[in-house]
Amino acid sequence: MILRRRRRRATMELPTLEQARPAGEFVASVLSHLRRTVDVGWNLLDIDAEAHRMIREAGATSCYIDYHPAFGASSFGYVICTSVNDGILHGRPRDQVLESGDLISLDFAVEVEGWVADSCVSFVVGPPRPEDLQLIRDTESVMWAGIDQVRAGATVGDIGHAVMNEAHRLGYTINDRFGGHGVGRTMHEAPFVPNHGTPGSGPELVAGQLITVEPFLSPTPDELEVDGTDGWTQRSDDGSRGAHAEHTLYVTEGEPIVLTARPDDPAPRSSLG
Repeated sequence: MILRRRRRRATMELPTLEQARPAGEFVASVLSHLRRTVDVGWNLLDIDAEAHRMIREAGATSCYIDYHPAFGASSFGYVICTSVNDGILHGRPRDQVLESGDLISLDFAVEVEGWVADSCVSFVVGPPRPEDLQLIRDTESVMWAGIDQVRAGATVGDIGHAVMNEAHRLGYTINDRFGGHGVGRTMHEAPFVPNHGTPGSGPELVAGQLITVEPFLSPTPDELEVDGTDGWTQRSDDGSRGAHAEHTLYVTEGEPIVLTARPDDPAPRSSLG
């Protein structure tokens, strides 16, 4: 039995569900459109241009284009992350044409009507390798295991522990450098939502809060290195492929509301069935 100490809850601006929904629905619609449309022969720059077109038409605001964190070599300069094969995270669009069998992850965050949503989907263009499809399914399973823990009164340690356990159950190690996070008026807000943890540890969630759960997996050891040509793309250090999954969640007293749920997604695969 783990006894939780009461924690002082940081003051934060919380949206109503009606305020938070538009950003989530827009992010979901863009990723669904791109997953249906992007195919062999698409250039990564064309994917960015299509996402940019949809942002403009919706009157939304990109969270990425001017983003320059400490781990990026410069401002990102584009509106979507396009991570291909061994480029597992933060893939900066480049002049690269997708080939048959490429595994691509699209990570996308925007602000709509003052609130942000953030999500990622991985898929294969052309005939897929069975091991790539399994990697994507496993990454989604790990994400849903974390989502199962999201509710008011739970902690980020509860989420991280579930993510870590499901990854280990499926035979993966877990990289703890990056993870999920709070969202709200901006893309990255407190708390950090790790992909590992101890039950009962870390900040406690409150109803109305927006967070993401964001695992990424590779079938071999999980070390990452930054691509020296763009200063952004996080690549596996042994060339193995990776998959990435993320949803934005609205915290309630019970099950969370998945704001970025895509209607064309398969049924959730989680540790709870």
